[in-house]
Amino acid sequence: MTNEFTPSQFGNIIELSEKNFENVLSGNTYILVDFWATWCGPCQFMLPIFDKLFKKYGDKVKFGRLNVDDNQSIAMRFDVYAIPTFVMFKNGQPVDRAVGAVGENGLENLLQKSQ
Repeated sequence: MTNEFTPSQFGNIIELSEKNFENVLSGNTYILVDFWATWCGPCQFMLPIFDKLFKKYGDKVKFGRLNVDDNQSIAMRFDVYAIPTFVMFKNGQPVDRAVGAVGENGLENLLQKSQ
């Protein structure tokens, strides 16, 4: 996975950090961000689902993951108080979210709203 971003990049789930967050979220593309932590069981449960949906929707929506332990200020800025939290962004602004281990249907509902 890469930490750098170019506007045409849809090939990978982007590992987000304080360093690249603003750049990745700029632009008018939808991006689904997974706010997670390594110690979080429900986060680990959701990872294969997130990956599966990336393979299905990755040509239309960008996918990114942000470790909340390493990037607490971003998590606080977007009112992420429970994990996993999935936030759909458009033009750098949050437009929808799902909190918890919502399963494939829960994430797919977020993605379908962006179509």
